[in-house]
Amino acid sequence: MLIVMNSQASEENINKVVDFIKQKGFDAHVSKGEDHTVIGAVGRKVIDKRDIELLDGVKEVIRITSPYKLVSRVFKGEDTIIEIKDVKIGGNNIAMIAGPCTVESYDQMDATAEKLSECGVKLLRGGAFKPRTSPYAFQGLGEEGLKILREVANKYNMLVTSEVMEVSQIPMFLKYVDILQVGARNMQNFNLLKSLGEIRKPVLLKRGLSATIEELLMSAEYIMAGGNREIILCERGIRTFEHMTRNTLDISAIPVIQKISHLPIIVDPSHATGLRDKVAPMSKAAIAAGADGLIIEVHNSPETALCDGAQSLYPHDFAILFDELKQLAKVIKKHF
Repeated sequence: MLIVMNSQASEENINKVVDFIKQKGFDAHVSKGEDHTVIGAVGRKVIDKRDIELLDGVKEVIRITSPYKLVSRVFKGEDTIIEIKDVKIGGNNIAMIAGPCTVESYDQMDATAEKLSECGVKLLRGGAFKPRTSPYAFQGLGEEGLKILREVANKYNMLVTSEVMEVSQIPMFLKYVDILQVGARNMQNFNLLKSLGEIRKPVLLKRGLSATIEELLMSAEYIMAGGNREIILCERGIRTFEHMTRNTLDISAIPVIQKISHLPIIVDPSHATGLRDKVAPMSKAAIAAGADGLIIEVHNSPETALCDGAQSLYPHDFAILFDELKQLAKVIKKHF
């Protein structure tokens, strides 16, 4: 349930309500807006809401019927804006995350990051641990890949995002990355999601291959219920009967999620299409639909890439696309 405090409620009033619902066996999640404070009471206990309504400073108590509570707009009406140093994701801010599918070597990352930095990209991506369908495919460089990512990113004053595969890797990732990514195959790895709820770094959560929007939001709820409010959702295409593209990009997920959730949502056109020539039009479609960012695969030499070269842009083509996207962003009154 949600406990809406009136605009005159004091900190003492808010703390007493929080203490009261905790005593009743609920977890308390406080969201302070411009006009009033909302307290989310999450748990499996039964409580008479009249007991809460009688507490000082309480305006009303609302029972939430949807399975996702904390990620919903009912809990928080304003957009969540993720801030990492000088980068903002959400609201009127559009984030650009770019880089190769996987870290292959220092020289490869350095060459790619240099070109991206010249374009104004502030978020560098790269896989150090790769969940591949085939056990014989390149699995990534592991921690050495994370070290390379961090070193290159520091050189060009960039932030880092990379995919974490399991709970045991989290301490390692916290040393090197700024945003921990959860891949499509791990979207419902609930032990991993619970552990990511305990950290205080942003999490980029990708939609599963066949997951519904509600299932994506429920996965985000796992993270937020643990106390981590910094979650970035990612639409990366879903598996359908169509085989002309790698996946089917669900553009409609952007406005649907933005209506029912306060969390920012970005789009991955590279994995959604799997084809280099489809990345640009899908990137433009995503921004036009209101996406809060893009995560695009860029490689300094896609023809020699060890992973997903066919869907990776050349740095020159990315630079052209990024300039076009900046112009498009102005039309919808947003900015990179």
